Amino acid sequence: MKEGNRKVDEQAREVIANIMLFDVSDPRLELVTITGCSVSYDRAYCDVYYSVEPERYAECEAAFNSSKGHIRSLMAKKLDWKQAPELRFHIDETVDAAEKLNKYINMEKERQATYDKTVGKGEEF
Repeated sequence: MKEGNRKVDEQAREVIANIMLFDVSDPRLELVTITGCSVSYDRAYCDVYYSVEPERYAECEAAFNSSKGHIRSLMAKKLDWKQAPELRFHIDETVDAAEKLNKYINMEKERQATYDKTVGKGEEF
């Protein structure tokens, strides 16, 4: 990925995050974190990645679908691009994967601690 496109992606993420924080009043979109954006090279599309609690996935997806036009128009006013990109919202599953991995690491630590207590450190069974 080129440096210029990375800057455009970060600029889009900042603008959308600020719009979510200050301009969107939909209560279904509270506590939603915009984790990243990927703007196409021609700036026609912007894939927006967000994270939220897993039980709120459907609720937030519906809220984004209903307010994406409003967010896009506010984005057009705040950016000096020739056109406002079409917004496509996606759940960022990396946060869920990290939590799952952390859970497995903790389970393994507990298993190892139990093993060390029953067998003893350095002993063979």
